[in-house]
Amino acid sequence: MTNKQYHAETLSVRAGSEATEFGENSEALFLNSSFRFKSAAQAAARFGGQEPGNIYSRFTNPTVTMFQNKLAALEGAEQCVATSSGMSAILACVMGLCSAGDHIVASRSIFGTSVQLFSNIMARWGLLVTYVSLTNPAEWQAAVTPKTKLFFAETPSNPLTEVCDIAALANIAHNAGVYLVVDNCFCTPAIQRPLDLGADIIIHSATKYIDGQGRCLGGAVLGSKALMEPVYGFLRTAGVTMSAFNAWVFLKGLETLHVRMEAHARKALALATWLEKQPQVARVFYPGLVSHPQHVLALKQQTSGGGIVSFEVKSKAGQTQQQAAWALIDATQLISITANLGDAKSTITHPATTTHSRVSAEARAAAGIQDNLVRIAVGLEHVDDLKADLSLLAK
Repeated sequence: MTNKQYHAETLSVRAGSEATEFGENSEALFLNSSFRFKSAAQAAARFGGQEPGNIYSRFTNPTVTMFQNKLAALEGAEQCVATSSGMSAILACVMGLCSAGDHIVASRSIFGTSVQLFSNIMARWGLLVTYVSLTNPAEWQAAVTPKTKLFFAETPSNPLTEVCDIAALANIAHNAGVYLVVDNCFCTPAIQRPLDLGADIIIHSATKYIDGQGRCLGGAVLGSKALMEPVYGFLRTAGVTMSAFNAWVFLKGLETLHVRMEAHARKALALATWLEKQPQVARVFYPGLVSHPQHVLALKQQTSGGGIVSFEVKSKAGQTQQQAAWALIDATQLISITANLGDAKSTITHPATTTHSRVSAEARAAAGIQDNLVRIAVGLEHVDDLKADLSLLAK
């Protein structure tokens, strides 16, 4: 199909689909490790890159290819490299594009495990990282050195839903000869397309909204063919590969992505609006609210506020901040207590002791993650039932 003539919702359903000789209407699942060749000459041509085709499922599999093509069409990217998880997508991106001694400028508001990857693992191999404010472009500009290779940002951020000006960061990056990498996990291409705003590379944890039902792990790196070539080269050698089964699950998840994201965002806005009125809530963080510091920017870059709502709980007499947050979480009966997000089931977590528990207290404070912060990934339940499950807030 010619992707450019169709709307995004149609691409979610149709792009990347390839029927075999049997003419199946739903994408086929290829559960095999290797592929046969017609001759030794064809095998040599495949391995040498002279002939396209499948070789070995570590780096070529028809089901994975269909997923890559569909997601690339949705993001407006030339190429997608699918990986085994969201973190392996970040690893493949950095290992493919950076060398020892290179420098990365990253938001201090990125996911806690991303901080661990950059500061504790990649640093051992000579990668230098400077953390700056996500929302202050001047800090990004000031952090650039002759060795800077990448800017790395999540927008909206986890868990405070901060929003950066993608176009502004892209301008700073490109003037310095640097690539801008944007983690688009919270929005997905149904809500935001970073490449259209000037970003060079997109990172996804397909585990989240792309799946949509909390079933499989997967990730993706997207960008131009030139930038994806070394990323794919790393994956081919290192094997941080998406399984064919997981790719098949993600293909079906993408078919309903736009419908689900619209519902997540609608329910999240309703819940966030309600939370702002509750006596035990000190502050709500949601880009769709007028009270959000980057509300105007968010509406410019995104079609909605997305499905993640975070808020700070007021402590009662004798309670610490953490105790107040835990009491609220433990009182819920419907919402799932888990750190995953993007599920049809709403989830609730305490970032300071889960997703960002391996980040130092000082770094959490610098990122604005307080001990009374609670994050809800709003699912597809009726919003009145979610409000009732959080009734402790109204007491």
